[in-house]
Amino acid sequence: MATIPPVVPPLPSERRYARDLPPGSAFTWLRAGWQDLTTDPLPSLAYGVLVFLLSLAMVLGLALLEWDYVLFPALAGFLVFAPTLAIGLYVKSRGIERNEPVTLGQMIVPRAQSGAQIFFIGAMLCGLMLLWMRAAVIIYALFFGVRAFPGIDHIAPMLFTTPTGLVMLAIGTLVGGLFAAFSFAISAFSIPLLLDQRLDALTAMGTSWALVWNNLPAMLVWGAIVLALFLLSLATGLLGLIVVFPLLGHATWHAYRAVR
Repeated sequence: MATIPPVVPPLPSERRYARDLPPGSAFTWLRAGWQDLTTDPLPSLAYGVLVFLLSLAMVLGLALLEWDYVLFPALAGFLVFAPTLAIGLYVKSRGIERNEPVTLGQMIVPRAQSGAQIFFIGAMLCGLMLLWMRAAVIIYALFFGVRAFPGIDHIAPMLFTTPTGLVMLAIGTLVGGLFAAFSFAISAFSIPLLLDQRLDALTAMGTSWALVWNNLPAMLVWGAIVLALFLLSLATGLLGLIVVFPLLGHATWHAYRAVR
């Protein structure tokens, strides 16, 4: 009688990918990213300025539209879409690796091996970010009803000093964590993969998921580093993104090269 072999989600068989990287690998990627940042730093810093201005425009736009109730999920959702914005930084790191000069123009308008497949992932991540924001609004409505948002100045006391606020904060953190974990898994390596190889978007996202799962300790440390540096950027009024975003973008390329 024939037996059916156990099914384990495999990494693509035609290429060899690293597994079980040590947790300390994340700091190696960060150091390599810093080295790329400081090698001809002006294009990287200019890229960081563009991301800072884009983020600032988003925050000011939400404030002008009086949509401040989605400000926090929007900032959190920025982490979802950030890997797509960082593609130009991957281009520079790849150029340094190949000893090829890369201009800011080439970083802003990159040429990917997979062509328009990157736009598919970008659209999906953008939709995921919008879904996350809508989920946050629904959770707020479930706990506090259809009532006006109290404003940024009053939201912290409402969340941290009332039983309803604490429960909502716990549920919101859990739901947000699920969104963050899913988006991190499908985007951590998919954009560098599409830049560097001829793949379709779904294969790239599936490969990224497998690479994250098979290097989970290192990726958990990497995720914690990304979150910590992003929170530091928020603490500086987003100004820190000018340096932090290029640093993380370059480091992400080295994370991809470490598993490739």
